[in-house]
Order: sequence, then C-alpha cells, then structure tokens
Amino acid sequence: MNLLGIDFEDWYHPELIQRFLTNEKREPKVIHGLEKILDLLRKTDTFATFFVVGELLEFQPDILDKILQNGHEIAFHTMHHTRLDSPGFEKEFDIEIKKFSKLTNGHSKGFRAPTFSLNKNSSWAVDVLTDNEYSYDSSIMPAKSSMYGHPNAEIKPYKISNSSIEQNDPNGTIMEFPLLATKFFGKKIPAAGGFYLRFLPMKIIKNAIQNYEKMEIPSTFYIHSWELTPEYMPDIPLSMKDHFITYHNIKNTFSRMEGILNNFEFTSFQNYLNKS
Repeated sequence: MNLLGIDFEDWYHPELIQRFLTNEKREPKVIHGLEKILDLLRKTDTFATFFVVGELLEFQPDILDKILQNGHEIAFHTMHHTRLDSPGFEKEFDIEIKKFSKLTNGHSKGFRAPTFSLNKNSSWAVDVLTDNEYSYDSSIMPAKSSMYGHPNAEIKPYKISNSSIEQNDPNGTIMEFPLLATKFFGKKIPAAGGFYLRFLPMKIIKNAIQNYEKMEIPSTFYIHSWELTPEYMPDIPLSMKDHFITYHNIKNTFSRMEGILNNFEFTSFQNYLNKS
C-alpha cells in the first residue's frame, strides 16, 4: 500500500513564486479546484491526506468538511506556507499548530513542512509536533535537490526525534514517512511527485514505485493542488529556472497523476497507520 499526500495550497504559496510577488492581491483561487481533485480520487478509488495551508481554512471553512466527508484525512502544512527554518519561526510554529487544531476540531495528527524544510536548523519542530500530540511527519526527501533533501536518510518509515531526523531513533514518538526516491544514471534523485512527476519519464516513476513494492516499503507520493488545477494557476513572471520548475508540463499533471492512481493503490497516512 502506497501513501498519497496532497499539499493543498494556493497560487501564491509556492516558495519560488513568493519571492517574486510584490503588490499582487493574494486572493485564493486554487481552492475552487477542490471538487475536481476529490472527483479524481473518487474515480480512482483512492484515499489521500490533504496537507492544508491553514489560512485557506480560515478563508473557506467548508474545505474541512468536504475533505473529511469524502473519507480523506486533513493534516497541517503551516498557516501561511512558511519554511520551518525561517528566522524566528520556532515560537510562531507552536502558535500556528494550536490554531490549526481549533480550525480542524483536533483532526490533524500529521505534518509536512513547506518545501520539505525540516532540517538540522529546524529539527526543533519535532518536539513541537510531539508536544501537540502529532503522530507522524512527511518532510524528509532521502535524495538531494537544489532546494532540499537528505541523501543519507532512510527510505522506509522510521521514528524521528529532534536529535535524529535522518535515521531511526527507537525513543522517537513521531513516525517519519520519507518521500519516494530512485536511482537515475547511478544518482539518487527524488521521484515522489510534484516537479518530478511533470519532468521525469513516467516509466522511471512507475519503476520506482514497483521497486519499493518489491522491498515492501510504502511509496510516499505528493502532488500540489495547483498542479492538478492549472486552470486556476496564474502564470507569474519568474526567473527562467524558477518558471521551468513551477510550470513545466503543468497542463499534463492531472492526466499523469490519474495514470499513477490507476496503476497503483494509494491511501492516506492515517489509514496506513491504522492498518499497521
């Protein structure tokens, strides 16, 4: 059984876009694509975990009911899509996680750091998650990219602590679900979705999932809500590199994701934990 996390965020949340925004009015648009995403999951008999940016629940509270009523799970993705290692964010994070608990009536037990920003400078977040009775995290990419990554991290689920985010800590209380990685021309690379779903040949991604299945390791896959609903995603002027990473092949993301879901079985993190 594999795991699907949908990072539910709006057009102005991605880090590569935030750095280029000036006075644009940040009115949510991608949230209007929720029904399209739920319909995709329904048609492919898939359950998912929605890692939601909290301010979207403040803007449109019925997002919570729609996600839960369709059998999916809601989890935390910070209130404003802030990197964990942002200066001074440690105190704010505890405030945000408590606010998200009120917004979701205590339903959230899982977390994903924006831009997978759980690292040695932000490992304090593990203690905050523990103190707030969270049970799992999915922020570790066991391969290196230009923006994040822990190439020495374990690839199977393991327990983490403030002092050990790459290797299993028997005394840890937070279960880490590292994202799918694979080998490409001998180099370890991410293969878990997002830009890599849009960029890599589908055969490589499918082979990566199959290899994990052979090892009896769940493939942890992710996709952004704005990638599945490009009709709500404005084309923001970015640098050439950032524009490529953000928009490359975005119009084909939905069909590619549909192909993955039709070929492999995915469920939510909480469902997986309940069955373990």
